Amino acid sequence: MKRALLLFLLLLVACGGEPSGETVEITVPRGASFHHVTDSLVEHDLVRVPILFRALARVRGDDRRVRSGRYAIPAEAGWFEILDQMVAGRMISEAMTIPEGWTLQQIAVRLAQVTEMEDAEVHAALQGWDLEAEERWDLPGPGLEGYLFPDTYQFAPGTPLDSVVRVMIDRYRSVWTPERRARLEALGWSEGELMTLASIVQAEARRTEEMPIIAAVFHNRLRIGYLLQADPTVQYALGERRSRLLYADIDSVADHPYNTYTQPGLPPGPIGAPGEDAVEAALFPADVDYLYFVARPDGSHIFTRTLDEHNRARVQARREWDRLPDALSRDQ
Repeated sequence: MKRALLLFLLLLVACGGEPSGETVEITVPRGASFHHVTDSLVEHDLVRVPILFRALARVRGDDRRVRSGRYAIPAEAGWFEILDQMVAGRMISEAMTIPEGWTLQQIAVRLAQVTEMEDAEVHAALQGWDLEAEERWDLPGPGLEGYLFPDTYQFAPGTPLDSVVRVMIDRYRSVWTPERRARLEALGWSEGELMTLASIVQAEARRTEEMPIIAAVFHNRLRIGYLLQADPTVQYALGERRSRLLYADIDSVADHPYNTYTQPGLPPGPIGAPGEDAVEAALFPADVDYLYFVARPDGSHIFTRTLDEHNRARVQARREWDRLPDALSRDQ
């Protein structure tokens, strides 16, 4: 009789109230005991009889399964709902967007925000994992650059860095459909080579529809043994993006393996994180015989076949740039 009465009381206090739409935020620190979790719930008026709440959790085996993180719990939630939410890890999540073309250095700052780590900690961790790209993450390498896929993700604040990185790498792997794998094999390229080219296409293109043409230019140049002469690879070698690339800049990193004005073939690895359109363009370039292109102020390019045509296109593009207001021209 006493056991039945105890069970009745337990069920009574464990049931929630009428929905109000209001939520209460609580944080479960990493390594917190269930006693600490219960105290937080009591403090926020979500639990009023802590000894019974702990008993319920113990019976269900939930007292050792609550996940750390930040939760938004309905104010009227019953104990079963509270425990279900915290055991399942249904935490408050925030959107994290990584734009296409971002370098690992840029991505690291965004990862620091979502993981609630210091920028320097994230940089150090990613640099260490760079050396383990092939073994730990099963990536082509030479590091993580280019393989943390640009997309919008939902993460709970304080999510461990390795968990965030793994989700981004899994998203990268999803890009490699059987059709794309078959095409890669037909090209006779390695996955790393393809991603390196895709990253250059991503950095050069302002318009998605031009990506297959830009990719074709680089495919054509590689096929006949021309230097790629891609400005973004020099910017990567310099370690910073400059408003205008000068010959002195190119000469200053002449021996750098990522300088495609002086080093033949593809650079050792990607120079940023290409999006799916750039990967597709690198795999399926347009059927054109262009060997050169020059950027115009509207984001499009003039594509040409010969050096004479290219030089004339450069003069035309320069005139268009010169007609821009000075401030806008300096920003390009």
